Amino acid sequence: MTLGDDLSVLLEPLGALARDAGAAIMEIYRSDFRVDAKTDASPVTEADLCAERLILAGLQRITPDIPVISEEAAASGVLPALQGRRFWLVDPLDGTKEFVRRNGEFTVNIALIVDGQPLVGVLYAPAQDRLFLGSPGLALAEEGGQPARPVRCRAAPSGGLVVLSSRSHRDPERFAAFLQSMPVAETRHSGSSLKFALIAAGEADLYPRCGRTMEWDTAAGHAILLAAGGIVTDLERQPLIYGKPGYENPPFLAWGQSPCR
Repeated sequence: MTLGDDLSVLLEPLGALARDAGAAIMEIYRSDFRVDAKTDASPVTEADLCAERLILAGLQRITPDIPVISEEAAASGVLPALQGRRFWLVDPLDGTKEFVRRNGEFTVNIALIVDGQPLVGVLYAPAQDRLFLGSPGLALAEEGGQPARPVRCRAAPSGGLVVLSSRSHRDPERFAAFLQSMPVAETRHSGSSLKFALIAAGEADLYPRCGRTMEWDTAAGHAILLAAGGIVTDLERQPLIYGKPGYENPPFLAWGQSPCR
C-alpha cells in the first residue's frame, strides 16, 4: 500500500490484522499456556510471540517500506534503523500480567508514528471484543459485532473526574499526590492500554502514569485518544513524543476534555 495524506485508509486493514492477532491470543488464552520471564523479569508467553509474528507479517504486506519496532523483537535486540519520517510501533500483547491472570484486560496495539507523533492507532481487547481505531480527525469503536461508531472524549462531568489507574503497575504515593488538586469523583483500576481507549470513548477522563512505560505501550492508545479530542503530555504538560533514545517514556498524563489539562 502506498500511503498518501489520508491515513484513514489504514484503519480497515489494521483492524483486521489486530483481530487476527487477537484470535490467536485467545486460542492460547484458553489453553494451559506456559509463562516465561524476559531479561527484565517481565512475563512473556507464546501468545505474545505468536501475535507478534502475525502482526509483523501483516505490516510487511501492508507497508513493506516502513520499518517496525515491536516489543518482543526489541527485547531480543532486534531494532531496525529508522531513517525515514515514519515507523510502526507494535505491542502484540499489552497487559501480559492481565493475560496470565485471565482477567480479560489485555490488548493488541499497532501504531504508525510520523515525525514523532502517533497518527494512526489500532487497539483491540480480544477477550472483550472491543476494537478502537484512530487516525487524524477520526476515532471509531467496534464492539460486540456491531458496526463501527464514532467516539469522542466527553466534557468533564460536573460531579468530578473519573480517573483511571493501572491495575498492575502503580506508584500509589505519586498517584495520590498528583490527584490532590483535582476534582476527582471516582478512581477505577484497569489493565493495559485499554485505559486510553476508555477516555477516548467518553467512559473516563484522566489517566496519570508515573511508573515506567515504553513507547510501544502507549502509541496506539495515544493516537486514538488524539483522534477523539484528547491529549497525552508529560508532567510539565508538554506533548509526549516518539522515537526517543531507548524508546522509554517519561511519566505522563492522558487527558480527555478535562478543564484541568
